[in-house]
Amino acid sequence: MIKEFREFIMRGNVIELAVAVIIGAAFTAIVNSLVNDIIMPIIGAILGGINFASLAITVGDANITYGNFIQAIINFLLIALVLFLIIRSINRMSRKPAAAPAAPPAPPAPTNEELLLREIRDLLRDRRQL
Repeated sequence: MIKEFREFIMRGNVIELAVAVIIGAAFTAIVNSLVNDIIMPIIGAILGGINFASLAITVGDANITYGNFIQAIINFLLIALVLFLIIRSINRMSRKPAAAPAAPPAPPAPTNEELLLREIRDLLRDRRQL
């Protein structure tokens, strides 16, 4: 069982997935900072100084912070856009160039029979001209 587990862990796909998750977490932190520290303040300034993090509704004792939800949606859209652009560029790079059209096939070499018939034709033509 330990041997099977070691083989499972050492497979390329598992290691690649682990690396992808770690890079994804780091990328998410970058996007969160971009949204929270740059984009949302700009949007807030454009909309008259609104601070989205402070947008909330109080229902009874519950405090519903829908501003955080708006930021999460913007985070998601930015991550989706960046992933789309990355995958799109990878697909463009991995496309094979269109194959050049094949040259028309060369005519087949004449058979012995065709060569003999041409000789006869040429001999008959020469007789007529005499």
